[in-house]
Amino acid sequence: MNDRCDLNLIKQKVTETVFESAKHLTQLDIEKELANRCFYPKKQIKQAIKALVAEQTLAYTYKYGHSFLEKSFNKPVRISKYVVLKPPGLLFRTNPGDIVVEIIQGASFGSGAHPTTRLAVRGIESTLRSERFLEKNKYNCALDIGTGSGILAILAVMLGVDEAIGTDFDSIARKEAKDNVRINGLENQIRIYNQPIESIDKQFSLITANLRYPTLNKLYSRLDHITEHKAVVVISGLKASEMPDVQKLYTQRLFKLERSEVEKGWGAMVFEKINSANVF
Repeated sequence: MNDRCDLNLIKQKVTETVFESAKHLTQLDIEKELANRCFYPKKQIKQAIKALVAEQTLAYTYKYGHSFLEKSFNKPVRISKYVVLKPPGLLFRTNPGDIVVEIIQGASFGSGAHPTTRLAVRGIESTLRSERFLEKNKYNCALDIGTGSGILAILAVMLGVDEAIGTDFDSIARKEAKDNVRINGLENQIRIYNQPIESIDKQFSLITANLRYPTLNKLYSRLDHITEHKAVVVISGLKASEMPDVQKLYTQRLFKLERSEVEKGWGAMVFEKINSANVF
């Protein structure tokens, strides 16, 4: 095996190590793991990492006072069967059925780098790719709570929802979400607000919420008021260990579980509304 084959093999192992890790990895973490597990020389591991960064397969990020290596989103990246994220202006050759969302890599959450975003995307994709959802409504409206970059609202409209509303308390997130909506040419279909969920009196056929466990628990008490009959609720942002409690809460009266998925210790669930609390 020549040196180039060795380097390609090491690059593959580095990529697998980063992509499959449930935690953030520093370069030193990767060097130690592959040196101990695969007995690769650290010099060659460093060469492989350098090449992967140059190819934009990996990128350095800075969090918690440390530099980490993560999957690069500075080029088109497929995050589900049909959904591809890419920076504005880059060319991408699509496959039949692909949905390409242009996202600016900003400060707001929702770049696709975190498992909870990918899980939410797959939940929306599976819902809106099912004919029964769009067939039962002549008019669909989605609400994305804590919209961040706006990716989930944008995707919902691209997959056939007539219009969407994104809400977020953070002014930077709202600015970036509006920019992403504009870049994707959806200003007439998506509105971004700073609006508390308690003040919303409209009903929606789809609600998405990539939020943490306590917020998702509190959200349940409002869902009957803001969801149509047979509406779908896609929630993400849960640790896998938190999913049974949330499932028990959501299915006690209003919803049935349609789908659940876990990635790297994070989970998402898709529910369909089957009852109204107002009838009890």
